[in-house]
Amino acid sequence: MDNKSDEKSDEKSDEKSDEKNIMNYSFEDLDLNDELLRGIYSYGFEKPSKIQYKSIPLIKSGKDVIAQSQSGTGKTGAFTIGILNSIDTTIKKTQYIVLTPTHELAKQIYSVIENLGARMDITMCKVIGKTSINESIMELKRDPQIIVATPGRLFDMINKRHIFTDNIKTLVLDEADEILSSGFMEVLYDIIKCMPKKCQMCLFSATMPKEILDLTNNFMDNPERLLVNKDELTLEGIKQFYIDLKQYNWKFDVLYDIYETINITQSIIYVNSKNILNNLYDRLSRDEYPVSYIHGDMQTVEREKNLNDFKNGITRIMLSTDLLSRGIDIQQLSLVINFDLPRNKETYIHRIGRSGRYGRKGTAINFITSEDLAHMKEIEDFYNTKIEEMPQNLVDYL
Repeated sequence: MDNKSDEKSDEKSDEKSDEKNIMNYSFEDLDLNDELLRGIYSYGFEKPSKIQYKSIPLIKSGKDVIAQSQSGTGKTGAFTIGILNSIDTTIKKTQYIVLTPTHELAKQIYSVIENLGARMDITMCKVIGKTSINESIMELKRDPQIIVATPGRLFDMINKRHIFTDNIKTLVLDEADEILSSGFMEVLYDIIKCMPKKCQMCLFSATMPKEILDLTNNFMDNPERLLVNKDELTLEGIKQFYIDLKQYNWKFDVLYDIYETINITQSIIYVNSKNILNNLYDRLSRDEYPVSYIHGDMQTVEREKNLNDFKNGITRIMLSTDLLSRGIDIQQLSLVINFDLPRNKETYIHRIGRSGRYGRKGTAINFITSEDLAHMKEIEDFYNTKIEEMPQNLVDYL
């Protein structure tokens, strides 16, 4: 017993010293090209995060990679820097595809690549659903070196021979657990079948459930795994509270009480159904709260406008289904409210991870009824965390 505990303690101290070493490294230590380095510093990155430091060399090596890291730790920067550093700018053919589950995330990733690669001679385009097919075809005629895409439209363009896959070096799956869920599974396998045999596969996500990891055996070649333990998943810097309500309808009154008590820069309210979202939007907008909303059935233009209004501070409350729970980085966001607890416990960390980005302070408030108590306990056990009853002095946490 003593030997085992000694070994565990040695492992932990090795990890801590490893983390300290990483903290001392800079992007120059990663052997990046000069134009990319200039783009990185112009974008505002100062030092590589842990996931960036560990995964960028692996992407360069050509090995398959499964990389897991908490929300807000720089996963997008990790794979975008990785592919920009490996791209052969002399080959004017498609070399890299980044696949992501939502339009919003695709646009955000595209913007990050555009900014980081601003000083490099690269071509790129977005291939996403609910946008003009003709525009996608026109852009693809240039053989962009990097494509950022959603699964359905990507496969459609490959199938119709508007995208040629012969020169593709790497396929990146961002929010891989979502893409590998049943909704995308069939089309993903169709896409993978179109890739060259030597194509590198890179999976990135904050959560990697065992069933998802098991699926990777079907299409990955002995991948390097950068995984975190379940009990390390809770985000540091995010205070988590709950309010215990006897009836579902009381949630509406409590929400009003919160907004009357505190002055919030930006907040996201998550609900599990479009009906509740519409009901909440009608109430808040009728009372002249600066509110907007987003869900999967909206047209792209409207979704984009509402998200931009929120990012630019025109509206300060965003109502959302789980569409916005992944990857969207809003700098001023300090509060996330789960009007409904997420049905899936893995989604919880994606939702509350919208606040407290890159180590900033954040707060999550969960509205629960007696029916939710067991599910909340399941979430606490899963993340080895404690969700405390909301204190009177909530304003001190915001």
